[in-house]
Amino acid sequence: SIERFTRKKVLDLEGEALPRVLTILDLTALGIGSTIGVGFYVLAGEVAKNIAGPAVIISFLIAAVASLFAGLCYAEFGGRVPKAGSAYIYTYVCIGEFLAFVIGWNLILEYLIGTASIGAGFSGYIDTFFGGVIAESMNKTMPMNISFLAPYPDML
Repeated sequence: SIERFTRKKVLDLEGEALPRVLTILDLTALGIGSTIGVGFYVLAGEVAKNIAGPAVIISFLIAAVASLFAGLCYAEFGGRVPKAGSAYIYTYVCIGEFLAFVIGWNLILEYLIGTASIGAGFSGYIDTFFGGVIAESMNKTMPMNISFLAPYPDML
């Protein structure tokens, strides 16, 4: 029945509040550290210089507006559910169990894709450090001739 999909979690808002121990500096460092990764700012500069040109400014403006809306959404969630949580618990409390399930799996997918891209960037740095020997040997021993995949399996 439809009640299963719209079932909502009821939170006890009377319990103990979590101590607030993170300072503005801590939160700023966490935000910067999570966006820098393996050097995507360097990659963005290289793409802007060699491929996109001035259009990269428009893409940064679009990303800034999207980040603003995401921040406003989390502020709304924080106002509605004044307990520590994530998009999963906010969705579970405000919308229902089924969409919370979808959001939870989307978060897992987001972290997997982020980890894979960081791993690919880090692998490129390691290979560059060793003078391209890893890519050359992998391309000789295990080439993959599939158009939508990498030229060789990236073991790192």
